[in-house]
Amino acid sequence: MIDDFIKSIKRMSSYKKQIVHIEKIPSQEANFGELEKPLPQNIQTCLHNRKIKFYSHQAEAINQARQGKNVIIATPTASGKTLAFNIPILEALTNDKKATVLYLYPTKALTNDQLKVLRELEKDTCIKADANVYDGDTPQYQRASIRENSRIILTNPYGLHQYLPWHYKWRTFFQNLKFIVIDEAHVYRGVFGSNVAMVIRRLLRICNFYHSNPQIILSSATIANPIEHANRLTGKNFELISVDGAPRGNKSFVFWNPPFIDAANEIHRSTHQETRDILTLNILKNLQTLCFTTSRQMAELITRWTKEDLASRKKSPNIVTAYRAGYLPQERREIENRLKNKQLVGVVSTNALELGIDIGSLDSVIISGYPGTVISTWQQAGRAGRTSADSLVTLVAFQNPLDQYFMKHPDDFFGRPHEQAIIDLHNKYISLGHIMCASSELPINEVGDRQFFPELLSESILALEQENLIRKTPRGWVYSGTARTTEVVGLESISHQTVTVTCNGNLLETLTLNKAYEEAHAGAVLLHQGETYICEELDLKQLTAKVRQENVNYYTEALKDVDVAIKKTHEENDSGVKVGIGELSITEIYHTYLTKTYGEVIKRSPLSLPPLSFSTVGLWFIVPDAIREEIESQGLDFAGGLHAVEHAMIAMSPIFAMCDRWDIGGLSTPLHPDTGEATIFIYDGFEGGIGISETLYSNIKPLWEKTLGLIDNCECTEGCPSCIYSPKCGNENKPLDKKAASIILKQLLKLNGK
Repeated sequence: MIDDFIKSIKRMSSYKKQIVHIEKIPSQEANFGELEKPLPQNIQTCLHNRKIKFYSHQAEAINQARQGKNVIIATPTASGKTLAFNIPILEALTNDKKATVLYLYPTKALTNDQLKVLRELEKDTCIKADANVYDGDTPQYQRASIRENSRIILTNPYGLHQYLPWHYKWRTFFQNLKFIVIDEAHVYRGVFGSNVAMVIRRLLRICNFYHSNPQIILSSATIANPIEHANRLTGKNFELISVDGAPRGNKSFVFWNPPFIDAANEIHRSTHQETRDILTLNILKNLQTLCFTTSRQMAELITRWTKEDLASRKKSPNIVTAYRAGYLPQERREIENRLKNKQLVGVVSTNALELGIDIGSLDSVIISGYPGTVISTWQQAGRAGRTSADSLVTLVAFQNPLDQYFMKHPDDFFGRPHEQAIIDLHNKYISLGHIMCASSELPINEVGDRQFFPELLSESILALEQENLIRKTPRGWVYSGTARTTEVVGLESISHQTVTVTCNGNLLETLTLNKAYEEAHAGAVLLHQGETYICEELDLKQLTAKVRQENVNYYTEALKDVDVAIKKTHEENDSGVKVGIGELSITEIYHTYLTKTYGEVIKRSPLSLPPLSFSTVGLWFIVPDAIREEIESQGLDFAGGLHAVEHAMIAMSPIFAMCDRWDIGGLSTPLHPDTGEATIFIYDGFEGGIGISETLYSNIKPLWEKTLGLIDNCECTEGCPSCIYSPKCGNENKPLDKKAASIILKQLLKLNGK
């Protein structure tokens, strides 16, 4: 059926050879495994009634967990990871009537979905566990009862962060804690993951205080470094389960590149319009389809357009709907159930449905725009073909460097390993905040607590003491500040300076200070949940911004100059090209903002904001004078070549580090005062660094190779958004020289290794 559908598309008059590649992923038979010893009778009866046999990876995970080991299960979406960790937990709850378990989920939707699963298992196994969710939505009057009576509690990292200072209220629960389950562990990466890693360490420190030593089970999508990631996230050693024994049907994975509508000016048809057309075709063919989009706004728009298309073809528009964060929980539950029981044929979603919520098996998935990582792409693709039936996945490309690189190099996508999940335990700003939180939970003992905070403990204590935030007592270091530590320390950022955005006196959202400089300065257009707001005032003393809601058809873009200074060199390598990594001092000066409509500048306005300065980790490399001479001898722009290489390298960085191009900054200059030579810098856009630059430094040669491939394989002549233009360039993408960039990269690769 899928092959026939693809053939029918190719026969349509609107088909302009958008399909650039089809990858056939073969089916897989189920591979079953055996448990090393029988389960308690109540669990065996439940499994028998449900006709459940364990796949090989499930059996292996259960066996390892029953031996008391910490386990990470890193297998694809829909492989049955949940059952693999629930079985040993149900056994522990059966054998020990006091045993408790903590489940951590990254989203409330996933938490509620799993609560339903656990309550059904409770009922079927006759285990009295009183499973409950405990988070910000839990009514105050229910909280004490849940803490005292529930043997299974489900929460999220944000909630756990807030509850740890009140651990004495959880004494009984923590004393009897046998398991901690961390689901979708690959989500905990970057700044968020580094903060969550510190929250987990604070939790384990409190468990130790109450004389419990819980086992930890992690479930994750397939990543390149599962053991290392599990260790960094928790500080514990793990057994890895990664060979998937679950069955799957044949899958056709289509790469779809929107066609030119104006080839002379290299203008492609809109990705969103192409997505709408593909979704409509899928629904008309009665393929139950989930379409992933990059924003809430596009989820709503594509849904509306598709409904209009269906209505014009005399089909009911009610068989398609949008799904996104911001909907009421009961609305989301209803959509999930209608999808599961086949009442809905099409759902357009943000990545809110990427994680493991049970929505049944689907025929087709459309991914509108590369999600940024190979991991996310496969997670979304895994939503189709969750049984032995054939399925279809269509990745529709944007005209940006990463999407276009994979459209031209599909073998690279399908042949590459998944990315590494990065957690940085050496960011002093993150450590400082969480060690301050720990001091408010239990007195810190510099010797005893080193097992939980082996990195930066002494330095953090010294810094906190100098700021009068902790004081020494006979029992250890205790918090002596006035604010609630968990309110000061957030999980989404490193900077403790956040700007509160209000509209008509009501809180709209909070932004980090650098985001506020870009999006909430006076005159800026701020986009929030698809609505446009005009910023009237940014008060840097009070760290507040006031906005008014107004529908406008233009947007704003802030321009800045960046100054980079090398503070400390950690390591240098000279294999023909000098490459270094170390601590950088970044100064950003925002001087102008542009008002734009459809990419065209309609107004320039001055910005008067004090410079932003921060320290971070970055890499740099020297471009030798011989390369400059070669470029200038051909009449090309050397500075434009450096600038183009910087942009394209940043665009390709997510191939090696699980990050977004917006997480990375850069600078290129024909003469840098600290090196005395032409230099390109790539740095982490977060205070103290987050581990991205270290990964790129160790992959510098393959990064140059991928960047060269991107530039040389782009059809444009002078450079375009698909190769060297950057949407976040503070210099309006000037100067740029594509030919010079190609020469620079070829020569760097030639010199490297000499």
